[in-house]
Amino acid sequence: MMKAGSDGDPAIRVAGLRVVRGKRTVIDGLTLDIPAGQVVGLLGPSGCGKTTLMRCVVGVQKVAAGTVEVFGLAAGTAPLRHRIGYLTQDPSVYSDLTIVENLRYFASVVGVPRSGLDAEIARVLELVDLGDHADSTVANLSGGQTSRVSLGAALVGTPELLVLDEPTVGLDPVLRRDLWAIFRRLAEAGATLLISSHVMDEAVRCDRLLLMRAGTILADDTLDGVLAATGAPDVEQAFLTLVDRASGRVSAGDEGAPSRGAQSGGVPSGGAHARHLAASPGATSSEEDQ
Repeated sequence: MMKAGSDGDPAIRVAGLRVVRGKRTVIDGLTLDIPAGQVVGLLGPSGCGKTTLMRCVVGVQKVAAGTVEVFGLAAGTAPLRHRIGYLTQDPSVYSDLTIVENLRYFASVVGVPRSGLDAEIARVLELVDLGDHADSTVANLSGGQTSRVSLGAALVGTPELLVLDEPTVGLDPVLRRDLWAIFRRLAEAGATLLISSHVMDEAVRCDRLLLMRAGTILADDTLDGVLAATGAPDVEQAFLTLVDRASGRVSAGDEGAPSRGAQSGGVPSGGAHARHLAASPGATSSEEDQ
């Protein structure tokens, strides 16, 4: 596994993580650090363990062994609830409420003071560009607008860490671009973002990449570092080279050669606050991506 160090204490530290679902081991002995103040992309095909890892970070996944720490505290502990925003794959807002009503509810759950409630809601509405639809019922919104409401719910209270599980899946290119612009502004303001995706071209938008397959991190590096280490022209080819290398079909010395896995088509392309997970209609996130 490729790995490059980061300055300062990591936002997330995973050591010896093992997760078993039923009789299947989904993650076995995973160890990694995720730096603070960056946009970190967790990329890999559906079913590789991205959602399971994110649930461990948020503290809602039962683990068989190992530890997960966020800002030096055990994942899922009470002091972290107001510091983490979690967006699940499924909508995490109430469809029979308006956008403002949803945001007011989630703001009250995370303890936003009443004196600052209106200002906080206005801030979030502007951030996700839904001010013109503030009084619209969620059930009457488009899919992209609903996704932005869910993101807004995860942003109330200004969390220090945002864990976003495939937030751009199924969205049109313009909306994907707009969401990534929001993510970048949040990181520039000091937040740490862990964003999962199975769309490999989103790698160029991340400060750091975690390439995952079958519960294993194949690479932990910058995009330039991943490309240099594999000799690949793009992140999808790099991923396929790493898969082949891990299976013994390509040696490190052959990293500049085309990956045999490329002939099969490669990697397919294409919520809720940790602080209010139990209260959210999206609390039981999709387990398709285990």
